[in-house]
Amino acid sequence: MPAPELTTLEISVDEADSLVCPNRPLIDIRDDRERLTGLPRGATVMSAEELLERCRCASDGGDLGGYVLCAEGVRSLDLVRLLREQGISGFRSVRGGFRAWRDAGLPVGYAEGFDAASAQRYARHLVMPQVGAEGQRKLLGARILLAGLGGLNAPTALYLAAAGVGHLGLVDPDRVERSNLQRQVVHAESTLGQNKAVSAAARICDLNPDVETVVIERHIDAGNAVDLVTGWDIVVDGTDNFPARYALNEACVRLGIPLVYGAVMRFQGQVSVFWPARPEPPAGSPGGPSPCFRCLFPQPPSATDAPSCAEAGVLGVLPGIVGSLQASEALKLALGIGQPLIGRLLMLDALSMEFRQARIAADPECRACAVRSSSR
Repeated sequence: MPAPELTTLEISVDEADSLVCPNRPLIDIRDDRERLTGLPRGATVMSAEELLERCRCASDGGDLGGYVLCAEGVRSLDLVRLLREQGISGFRSVRGGFRAWRDAGLPVGYAEGFDAASAQRYARHLVMPQVGAEGQRKLLGARILLAGLGGLNAPTALYLAAAGVGHLGLVDPDRVERSNLQRQVVHAESTLGQNKAVSAAARICDLNPDVETVVIERHIDAGNAVDLVTGWDIVVDGTDNFPARYALNEACVRLGIPLVYGAVMRFQGQVSVFWPARPEPPAGSPGGPSPCFRCLFPQPPSATDAPSCAEAGVLGVLPGIVGSLQASEALKLALGIGQPLIGRLLMLDALSMEFRQARIAADPECRACAVRSSSR
């Protein structure tokens, strides 16, 4: 049982809904970002400060009243207590706040492009000033191509889907093997033998049915990379061989598309963003032309310097860390916020848990990007 004091200070959402009237309105004191997650139909929008000021200016505070709602009923209860201390007793706090109102199925209005399910799904984005409703709509309209559905793009796919990236291209010709499951967390025992893109698409659909996936069961090479990349906003490189990486790089340079790069071996990881065609960088970003992948690796390293994952091994969690960083970079690019890792190489040593950064300069002699960069 609630304390006796609370029975006079609080009211349930059902009682508030039935008792609301012009003289006793429902007053939503949440801020503008919080209201993007939904607004009770008919609610009066007013900050706590505005309500206090209105009560102070009223000639007869005893005539004032209403049902005060916040996110979870905490701030509204504090406000009602403060009003009581000032001799104004006509207000009640709505117990449980907007969350209880929504969960009770009471009428709610949403920002343009959202409904009850999507506003709830993306609630933590909607209240962020860097994202909000406009940013979430950008994500829902974004088209990101994931090249390879192995260790790196397994977590990238999950986080981009969870974030509400509306269109994901999934490129991988290989099939799920049991040795993949140590790190490729988008797959499972139940999908052994399936094509990896098909397996990932099913998992993404289960995670977020808002996301449209395009399954592409093809190898990536110089002959098809431009066709594969065309029509996408961002490419995330999760491939495991240099011919595919170079092919993606050349295609992205040619089409002016940002390429989010990641690589892992044993305990070491790397992340960067290559976008020679980027718009002018924001203040504080590295100046000058932006490099491409071939600026960093003009020639592929030897098999000794860069053995395959099967030969060298990799700590299972490392692709998860690097892939999550790639997802973060892709989301920043899609939203147009922050400072992507353009012209910077982020290096991780998981064994000592140390991060380092190195500047990457555009190579004026680069056969992939030099001509296009100089013509901008």
